[in-house]
Parts: sequence; structure tokens; C-alpha cells
Amino acid sequence: MNANIELSRRKPEQSPAAATASLMAHESFSLDDPVPRTPIDKNNSSNGFFDLPKQDQRNFGLLVLLYFLQGVPLGLATGSVPFLLKSHLSYGEIGIFSLASYPYSLKLFWSPIVDAVWSPKVGRRKSWILPIQLLSGIGMLWLGARVEGMMASTAQPGGITVWGFTWWWFFLVLMCATQDIAVDGWALTLLSPANISYASTAQTVGLTAGQFLSYTVFLAFYSKDFANRWFRTTPLDHGLLSLGGYLTFWGWAYILVTLGLALLKREERTRNEDGIWDVYKIMWGVLKLRNIQTIIIVHLIAKIGFQANDGVTNLKLLDKGFGTDNMALTVLIDFPFEIALGYYAGKWSQDYTPMRLWCWGFAGRLLAAVVAQLTVSIFPAQGVTPSYLLVVIGSHVFSTFTNTVMFVAVSAFHAKIADPVIGGTYMTLLATVCNLGGTFPRYFVLRLVDAFTAATCTSASSKSSITEPFSCALQHDKERCIAAGGSCDVSRDGYYFVNVLCVAFGVVTFILYIRPKVLQLQSLPLRAWRLAGSGPQK
Repeated sequence: MNANIELSRRKPEQSPAAATASLMAHESFSLDDPVPRTPIDKNNSSNGFFDLPKQDQRNFGLLVLLYFLQGVPLGLATGSVPFLLKSHLSYGEIGIFSLASYPYSLKLFWSPIVDAVWSPKVGRRKSWILPIQLLSGIGMLWLGARVEGMMASTAQPGGITVWGFTWWWFFLVLMCATQDIAVDGWALTLLSPANISYASTAQTVGLTAGQFLSYTVFLAFYSKDFANRWFRTTPLDHGLLSLGGYLTFWGWAYILVTLGLALLKREERTRNEDGIWDVYKIMWGVLKLRNIQTIIIVHLIAKIGFQANDGVTNLKLLDKGFGTDNMALTVLIDFPFEIALGYYAGKWSQDYTPMRLWCWGFAGRLLAAVVAQLTVSIFPAQGVTPSYLLVVIGSHVFSTFTNTVMFVAVSAFHAKIADPVIGGTYMTLLATVCNLGGTFPRYFVLRLVDAFTAATCTSASSKSSITEPFSCALQHDKERCIAAGGSCDVSRDGYYFVNVLCVAFGVVTFILYIRPKVLQLQSLPLRAWRLAGSGPQK
């Protein structure tokens, strides 16, 4: 659903040493207690969720709730809001708004601070979760009361600037990213050592559900066309939900959950494992590994080939008149395919070597970008038809499938090479670089679409107030042209040019550098990924 965020979860499988450290971190630990049983590999165990101790079941539910709350504003910032802004802003301005998602891709840089700075009276994790959730709730209440007017006036004369509007969403994503660090750490002590693998499940279920609700479900119920088609007998000029009302509801939900967490949930006392500088030293040591530097370069350039497809194709469809109702339906249908195909991608990652599977997904994703461009180019002159809607859905599912294959394969590779002695830091570093490779090019790609678009506004009738032609490549100029009774004629669509440029870059780098390098890296022994003196070499 969100193709650009890799969940930087802690490694769920624990070695005996790690399990011992996790157990000793509990306040209730005592050498007089019976020896706990060894953690069971979930692949060799038939125990399900309902076989867990009641305390673990309750704590699992708490983790799902906390991760779900993170997914709500994240799904809006990275999914729904850019679609809603398309009718007001140019592609370049939406590129500015895309910067709001950066904190989630960069949280590694302040995660050691969240791990090491806390109040013993409140609790190591609650010291961050409580104020962060309270600030998030207040921010959503403030934004919910003003967001409709802000969106209508963004980048308009006398209105808020795009940077000003982006700042509020940047703040919400920053809060989510910081809370995610604290919840990740709390998950390691909330669940018993034998059931720690459920922490990863809680993150996946919670974040996915929150993003699905705020992206797919909200976009559908926000659309007036979707509501009029499926839920109303008398058409109205608004959807079933408004962005302001949705933000207000979840703002109060955040505050209520925060109060409940403060009053009803007691956190066990824990001790610091490493200081702030210790973690930063480990990160620096990992970054100095030559093979890590190579995989970083691969991650930073690998997603450039798909950026025009991932970031612009859906916006271009809306620009052509596809409609938010059809887009919501497309994404809604795509979601179950994403889940089902994710299962098969995971199975294939066990049958084949991860990075060879990743290369297949890479090639397929480049093909998906070409298919998407062809889909946009054949947009019917008479509007969306049932057959064209099926074509868009098919293109969307194919793109999602190839993205899922790449995501699952690279996650398996990261888990394989990460040093278990410093697994949390190692995995988070790799996920951060992978995410950054998908976020940093988007701003430039969206700006290039505007830069390469050529359109001229001319008088469409004798009643037009246009005295001489002018460029209407940007959204504001296009609106001014139409308001004056003119016709905005596009002579060169920057989307097609930039998508071809991105795909060509992807093909060349894949053949000459990316594929040879990743297959070489995959063949290296595990000791090639280890810090000197970090543990046993295998």
C-alpha cells in the first residue's frame, strides 16, 4: 500500500544471550525464579495467539493499538492528502509536500536518544510515548479545525504557503516516527522472551491497518462521487467523511488512549544496555564496512527507475479526470491482492536466493512503469469506461506485486546479513537507507514533471478575457486560464518524458551496476558483514 516504507523492526528471533538480556531487563527478574523455557522457533511451534498467556495477549493488543495509532496520520500524509492536494497544487508543489514523510525514513539518527534518555518515575518507554501521543493528538485537533481552509488556500494569494502546510504534516510524521522508536523498544519487554516474535506481527498488523484506514478507506468515503454512487439515492456535493472531521476524531482518540495508558498501564523498570554514544559508535562502525557502503549506494539509486510511476502515475490519472472515487476503488481492490501476493513473495524468498528474487522484482517493476505510462496514454476521450477501469486496476496490481516481491526479498536479505549481536541497530540502519532511497528522489522527480511540461493557454471563445497566450503548465496558471474562459493545450507532457528518463536510468544502472553488485554481495560469507570483535564469526 505504501511502497516506500520498510518497517525497521527489531529482529524477532532471539539468541539465548539476547533472550537472557531481555529477561533480565524486567523489574521482576530474580535469580530465585525458575529457569524460563528457551524461546521456541515459531516455524517449529504449533502454538497460536490464543495459546499465549493472558498477559502476553493483552500486551499484544496494546502494541497493535499503539502501532495502529501511528498508521493513522502516516496514511494521510503519505497517501490521501497528496491526492486531495492535486486539484490545488502543481506536481512540484506536491513534491514539496512529499518532504513531510522524511522523518520516518530518518528516525535512525535520533533513535539512540529515545533509547537512552528517560525518566525513571514515568518509565523508559512511557517517558516518550505519553508526551508524543499527547502532542500528536493536540496537533490533529488544531489541524482538524483548520485543514479544509488551509487546503483551499494553500499556495493561493493571501493563503498559507506550501511549506507552511507541509510543516504541520512533517510535525505529525515526526511524532509518529519518534513514537515508533519507543514502541519498538517497549515491545521487547512487554512480551515474554518465548513470545517475542509476536512483536513483529503486532507492528505489521497495527501499522498496516492504520494506513489502510487513513488511505484506502478514508479516500473512498471522502469522495463525493463514491458516496453518491454507492450510498446515496440523492446526490450531494460532499463525501461521507471530511478531512477535518477525521483528524478531529483521531485527535481525541489519541488523547483518550494517552490518558488510559498513563493511568492504567504500569511499565516495569529497566536499565540502559548502551549509552547514546555507544550506539552511535556502533552505527559508525557499520557504516565503515565496505560491503555496507556498497549496499547503501545500491539502495540510494535502485528506486530512481520507479519514482515517476510510484509518485506521479496516480496523480496524472486524477489530472486526466479518473476521479477520486475510481482511484479509491482501485486501491481498495488492490489491497487484498497485496496481502495475498505478499504471502507468495515470502514463500519464493525461501525457495530462491533473496537478491536474485529481488532482481526479478526489479525488472518487473521497470516493466510495470512502462505499462503504467501506456495505461495513462490511452485514457479514453469520453471518460472512464468499465474496461479502462479494469486496465488501471490490472496495472496497479502488477505494480504492487513487483514492489511486494522486492520488499520481501530485500527484507529477507537484511535479516540474513545483520549482525545478531547488534541486530536492532543493524536492521534499522539498513531499513533507513532503503527507505531514504524511495523518499529523496521523489521531490526532484515531481519538480522535473513541471519543468518538462509545455502548455499554452489560448482564448477558447469570444467571451474569453485572454488577450495573449501564456504558459499554463503549472496548476495555478491552468486554473487562471480556465477561469478566464481559455483553453490550456498541452504540447509536451512532462510525465511521459520523466518516466522514460527514470526507466532508462533504471535499466542502465541495473545492467551495469546494481545486478552484478547485489549478486556479488549475496555470495559473500557472513563474516564479511560483521564488525571486528562483535561476536562469533560464522
